[in-house]
Amino acid sequence: MTFLSHFKSDSASKQHMDSGAPGERQKPPYNVTFGILSALAILMIVAGHSGYDIFTVGGLFPYYSFHVPLFMFISGYFYRDEEEGNPLAYLKKKAKRLLLPYFIWNAVYGLLAAALRAFGGFSMGEAVSLKTLFFTPFLNGYQFILNYAAWFVPVLFIVEVMNVCMRLLLGRLHINSEWLILIGTLAVGMLVVQFAIEGRVWGLYKTPGRILFLYPCFQMGQFYKKKLESRDTLGNVPYFAVVLGVQVLLQLCCNGLAYSSVWVTGFANGPVIPYVTSVSGIAFWLRVSKLLSPLCESGQSDRTATQADAKGQSGSKEVRSNAERQNPVAMQNPAGGFLLYLGRNTYAVMMHHVMAFMLVKMVLAGIAAHTGYLADFEFVRFYADIDYYYLVKGSEAFQMVYLAAGVGLPLLLQRGLLSLFRR
Repeated sequence: MTFLSHFKSDSASKQHMDSGAPGERQKPPYNVTFGILSALAILMIVAGHSGYDIFTVGGLFPYYSFHVPLFMFISGYFYRDEEEGNPLAYLKKKAKRLLLPYFIWNAVYGLLAAALRAFGGFSMGEAVSLKTLFFTPFLNGYQFILNYAAWFVPVLFIVEVMNVCMRLLLGRLHINSEWLILIGTLAVGMLVVQFAIEGRVWGLYKTPGRILFLYPCFQMGQFYKKKLESRDTLGNVPYFAVVLGVQVLLQLCCNGLAYSSVWVTGFANGPVIPYVTSVSGIAFWLRVSKLLSPLCESGQSDRTATQADAKGQSGSKEVRSNAERQNPVAMQNPAGGFLLYLGRNTYAVMMHHVMAFMLVKMVLAGIAAHTGYLADFEFVRFYADIDYYYLVKGSEAFQMVYLAAGVGLPLLLQRGLLSLFRR
């Protein structure tokens, strides 16, 4: 996630946020599995915000039982221990790539929300002020409504700061154990959930609450990379049997699995289950991403080889021909290319998809106001409620229009800005 480099490419979480500047260090190979996982995660975020259950596997994996922890998991996976060698440079890089674009877009949406209130009859969003521009984003991120989905960005930045500081401290104490970090952060996170159930996480307490609740999920990414990834070799049939079996039991035994990460509410099953559902949801979609990665991987290799050809590097034709021999289907698979592109540009989709939904609703409102169609369009809710989604003829199939707009329009904006800044 970046701004000017955000207009280049990113891969939801760390793959797109942590690659160093050119010449800073050798970039690791692009992780296709996690690129796909990032793409799937942002699709679930967009679908979840419009109430479209297309990716819930028949309701078995509710989005709000794991999708925000999934982004934290991906971010944690891409953290590199060598960042601790120069923590100030690392934090400066994180601020530039996370907070700078956030604050710029926050100002844009603040002015847009003000214009809609003044001239469009809308009643959403707070007034633009130093507080709403720079302070409220760290409290809840809902100050201007049109970009509320990006509340995750300041939280992620704080988690990044906490993570590197904690690891530096534990390193000095010679107890920098991944087991210790995971167990300790989980204990704190579960305590937060218990406090939330007891009604103690309210008002300003929600700010540290959401951070400490999500913090263990970031550490899960590091734990998986260092302790589990090399052992993640169980066959697909037993793997899915275990994960799906656990999820069915959770659905049968619990009082609803969804909860709110941003508001730290909705924990109906005690302090342990939210982390169990986070792990099960992450485990399911991680294996799905692994299964999809061969369909995209050779396409990625072909793109790299083509770039090498353009630079006159030797051996690029051999790389491409090898990729074609290994997986000729993927070379002609545009869906795979789209997933990887989406996985590199999750910041744009996270930041702009709510506004994309609003544009769809504005078109529908215009049709309803100036034609005889869409007579049941609710204008009062349209002007006051960002969560109002009109479905033409009440058809759930129209949800696909919102999903397509929520993903496609931000990507088009991203590409347009990239072209502009390249000139």
